[in-house]
Parts: sequence; structure tokens; C-alpha cells
Amino acid sequence: MPDSTRKTRVNKSLLSDRFEKPIEWLIKICGWSSLAALTAILIFILKGAGPMISKINWVEFFTSTKWVPSPGTGNEPHYGILAMLVGTLSTTALALLISVPLGLAAAVYISEFATGKVKEFLKVLLELLAAIPSIVWGFIGLMVLAPLIQNWFGVQQGRNLLNGGIVLGLMSVPLIVSLSEDALRAVPDAYREAALALGASKWEIVFRVLFPAARNGLLAAVMLGLGRAIGETMAALLATGHANQIPSAITDPVRTITATIAAEMGEAPKNSDHYHVLFILGLVLFVITGVVNVVADLVIKGTKKHV
Repeated sequence: MPDSTRKTRVNKSLLSDRFEKPIEWLIKICGWSSLAALTAILIFILKGAGPMISKINWVEFFTSTKWVPSPGTGNEPHYGILAMLVGTLSTTALALLISVPLGLAAAVYISEFATGKVKEFLKVLLELLAAIPSIVWGFIGLMVLAPLIQNWFGVQQGRNLLNGGIVLGLMSVPLIVSLSEDALRAVPDAYREAALALGASKWEIVFRVLFPAARNGLLAAVMLGLGRAIGETMAALLATGHANQIPSAITDPVRTITATIAAEMGEAPKNSDHYHVLFILGLVLFVITGVVNVVADLVIKGTKKHV
């Protein structure tokens, strides 16, 4: 081996060793920064909620539907979020009933059936849908879906649980499709070829081979769609009717936790009880999303053990 070639390789090795440590530290910093950001957010919420944590009646808080944070002179305030919890969970559940079937079906079509320009067009369309601001989705619910719901169901109020569920469901579809399609494409082609060799049809391959093999990725897609729906604010505020009540029908108006924070934070005097209790709502939402993520992680780990 010529000396010049040997020197070049030695120099490259020294150069890589020189940059390896800084890059390794940069990666570690990026990893820890996410934890630091999460901790900072939690501290911020706890600091805002702190003055009311010891003053609030927690039984009433979780079991009452009466929400009167700023009563008139001489009246007692009431902080009951049961109706908001029901509104948030019911709207999210309806959104998932809409977004999961649509998202998985679209992902299967793009991954396994669409070809050429059709596939590229659908991917571009999904990117455009994902880029639509939430306020625009809210306007669609307000100006398009609300009149349709009023006419079809014969109700006076078109901004309701159904409207909110549809809007949040449609907003979650692009995210679920994108992640689900990635999960399906990650399944090795050898699985498909082996199933075809055994005489399986396209749909048998999808349901009996691809779905079981990609279950972790598909579940992660659904959980991220759930997180998108449960944390949405402006679209929920415009589409749900913002009525603090437990719905008895799908056409009843509801109120979500996120919409309450958005609607009232600007009006609550700083450092007032009303101001601090809105931070408690944020803390409740933080806990809900955290529980969803933990449950999703446990389910994914459980499915891995059975694969």
C-alpha cells in the first residue's frame, strides 16, 4: 500500500475521531432537550395552577357540571368540569370513529393498490390537508357542516358534538394515513411474496399479513391521531357549540377543555382565581395526554411480546 494512501486513511480516521465526540454530545443534548422542554412546560402549568390547588373543592371539580368561575358580587364561584370532560372525551371518541377507518383504508390503498401518478397525487393531497390551519377547519364546521346538520337532523343548533367529531376526525386523517402508510411500507416484501406464493389474495395479505406485522406502527398512528383530536382548540371552539352540558344526543352542543381555556384565558384577570383554575384545566389536559401516551406505550410493548 502506498504511503500516501495510508496517510490519507489515517487522516480520515483522525478526522472522524475528532468529530465523533462533539456529534455524540450534540445528539445527547437534543435527546435531553425534549425532556427539559416537557419539564419546563409542567413547571409552568404547576406554577400557574399552584394558588388554586389547595383552595379548590376537588370533589366538586370532577363531579359537578356547574362552571361559574366569575360570579356576580356576593355569589360563590363554582368550578365543575364534568361536562367538559365528557365533551372532550365524547368528541375525541367520535373523531376516532371517523378518522381511524378512513385513515387505515386510505393508507392501505396508497401503500398496496395505488400506483404511479395516482399514488403521488394522493400523497400531495394528504400533505395539503395536513397543512390546513385548524382555524380553517373550524370555519368549515361553522359555515359548511353546521347548516347541513341542521337540515339533515332538523335541529336548531348545527354546532354540536357531531359537527366537532367530524371536523376533528377529518383533521386527524392525514396524520393517521401518513404514519400508517409508513408502517405498512416497512413490512418486508418477502412477507407479501410468501403470502402470494401460498395463493393469498390482495385483501387476505392486507388483513392476515400486513396488519399483524405492522400493528405497532398502526397503533402508534392511531394514538397520535388521538392526541391530535384531544388537544385541538380553535376547531373545537367553533364547531362544538361551546355549551357546558353533558350531551344526551349526538346533536347536542358540547364544550371541550381546550376550547374553555382558549375562550376564557383572555378575559380572566391575571392572578385571579379564574386565571389560576384555567391552569388547572391545562394540568388535567396534560395528565390525560400523558396517560394516553403511557397506555399506548404499554399496549405497543405488549403486542411486541406476542409477535
